Amino acid sequence: MDILVNGRHLEITDPIRDYTHEKAGKLSRYFDRISKVEVVLTHKDAHSYDVEMIAHVDGHEHFVSHGTHDDVYTAIDTAESKLARQLTDHKDKLVHRNRG
Repeated sequence: MDILVNGRHLEITDPIRDYTHEKAGKLSRYFDRISKVEVVLTHKDAHSYDVEMIAHVDGHEHFVSHGTHDDVYTAIDTAESKLARQLTDHKDKLVHRNRG
């Protein structure tokens, strides 16, 4: 799984990049057909960060989640938890459809 981290109006430091790779790397345990995860961190204004995570999944459209917070790490956590929920729901839907 490839993980791409981009910043808009924000310099991506090594701790932010490592934390993002750690969080995005955990997404593969929720759904195993993820080919790539794109993370876009945006510094919106003086005290707000916006994080967009896009999971490219084989055989399905992209899953997108957003997280906004004053702290960049909390925004990453929010976006990761939303994306994990989307992937879990999609996997449950596939399992129940095939067993039904």
